[in-house]
Amino acid sequence: MKAFMAMLRHYVAPYRKYLGGSVLLNILSAILNLVSFSLIVPILKILFNIDGKVYAFVPWDAEMDFGAKLLNNVYWYVSQFMAAHGAAVTLLLLCLALCVMTVFKTASYFGASAVMVPIRTGLVKDIRMEIYRKILSLPLGFFSEERKGDIIARISGDVQEVETSITASLDMLIKNPILIIFYFGALIFISWKMTLFTILFAPLMLWVMGWIGRKLKAQSLEAQALWSDTMSQVEETLGGLRVIKAFRAEEKMERRFDAVTGAMKDKTGRVFTRQVLAHPVSECLGTVMIAIILWFGGTLILGDRSPIDAPTFIYYMVILYSVIQPIKELSRAAYGIPKGMASMERINRILDSGNDIVEADRPVRLPEFRDSIRFEGVGFRYNEGGKEVLKGIDLTIPKGKTVAIVGASGAGKTTLVDLIPRFYDPDKGCICIDGTDIRQARIQDLRALMGNVNQDPILFNDTIFNNIAFGVENATEEEVIAAAKIANAHEFIMEKEDGYRTNIGDRGTKLSGGQRQRISIARAILTNPPILILDEATASLDTESERAVQEALERLMSNRTTIAIAHRLSTIKNADEIIVMDEGRIVERGRHEELLALDGYYKKLNDMQAL
Repeated sequence: MKAFMAMLRHYVAPYRKYLGGSVLLNILSAILNLVSFSLIVPILKILFNIDGKVYAFVPWDAEMDFGAKLLNNVYWYVSQFMAAHGAAVTLLLLCLALCVMTVFKTASYFGASAVMVPIRTGLVKDIRMEIYRKILSLPLGFFSEERKGDIIARISGDVQEVETSITASLDMLIKNPILIIFYFGALIFISWKMTLFTILFAPLMLWVMGWIGRKLKAQSLEAQALWSDTMSQVEETLGGLRVIKAFRAEEKMERRFDAVTGAMKDKTGRVFTRQVLAHPVSECLGTVMIAIILWFGGTLILGDRSPIDAPTFIYYMVILYSVIQPIKELSRAAYGIPKGMASMERINRILDSGNDIVEADRPVRLPEFRDSIRFEGVGFRYNEGGKEVLKGIDLTIPKGKTVAIVGASGAGKTTLVDLIPRFYDPDKGCICIDGTDIRQARIQDLRALMGNVNQDPILFNDTIFNNIAFGVENATEEEVIAAAKIANAHEFIMEKEDGYRTNIGDRGTKLSGGQRQRISIARAILTNPPILILDEATASLDTESERAVQEALERLMSNRTTIAIAHRLSTIKNADEIIVMDEGRIVERGRHEELLALDGYYKKLNDMQAL
């Protein structure tokens, strides 16, 4: 419950005015409910003259219990009205009063529920936005440890569970305690002795609800974990359909999916069984309580030992039975909240994740790139205690020069360039731009200096125009077209039916590999970065596409500082300096001809590609 209250304080605070309105309307609804029920007593007691008692008006300042005085005078007013206008008119007015009270009561009840809608919908939206914002802020290292399907499950299934289990319970958590307090207050007012006898059964009901709730939360955590496994497998299947079909593994993947969904079915079945147990358990306990009170109060009245008369006892039983419904709803909320909090725990694993890439307290501005990028004794490992991926890297990249990085797979090339925009921070040494340690620079300024073109171009399910203009606010059509022309993309774009307004599908699947890469280059051209990072930008292309992309890259690299990772050595022969890496170290460096003359590692790589 402590975690639940902390969550409410965090997320419900912006909606306090709606919360206050719901409380006031629920109080009004409870009062009107009690007043409408109270009309039963004069109908039975006076209209049908059960006890034949004659009421006399008691002055309001008389020495008498206020409750007894209030009831006496109400009965006196009704009896006087009946004497003056007749029983039929009195009955009609009492029925009309009951209808009016019911209209106001139901209107208050509707209003109390309606003002909760902005809280319920807003709370879910706020949680989703907080998760999404956190995902955007987390370093890339976090996602190498987490499955995408699991993250998707948390922002979809877990948030949905919070919505159905917790936000749906908010209304009940506000309304039902108010009703219970007012109803029990009325019961105590009518007969505190019978109410005390009634309360003896409450601890038993609370203990049963608590026991079921604890079991429900534990099993909900397990069920949500299995939901994450399901989403992960769906995500893997969608991403690997080509391989699945090529290796005829459809039945194997089907068996895997059947196993995880079968386990989830069994676990969620047990969760739902406990959840639906809430209503029958509370119904059973409530009926037992009603039956005991009916027996206890009835025997007192039959034996003329009751402090209240029969009509008032009937009113008492009506109120007592009415209190059962809010208790049942509260019990459903008590079962639903642990289920939702189990999902909230999984959500908090993302929200509470630490971010090692933090901005300095007083970050240095980097408005432009003037001189050089310098690595000084840089060492890096992805996990504490893991293998050192980079070891003692010393490197200077002057402004306007093209530096190529080559080496076998796993040599640390991509890791090296990922340190420059601070996707990761080095464990040892530092990286400086114009003499400023990048850890002291403003992150947005640092990344604004750089443009990236990767081996696998990352495009979005949007139009060609929006993909090219992705990194520039309010880019004009002329600017986008100019960037596309430099990237050798304008011709194929205009061949599309909708031109620049053509939607390219998920990750650009409606385009060829070379077309996707040229869109990616156009995006980098439009941002006009002084530093360009090319990560094997032509490695996966055919010869014709490679030629078109290479021409676009050469235009993009003109007058820029370029860091290019390359497997095909033919693409970087004209680099100002080639850095050769092996097992996280720089083993050779120089121009193409110089490295060939060394007859070392680079010469070996060159000869292997020449075969």
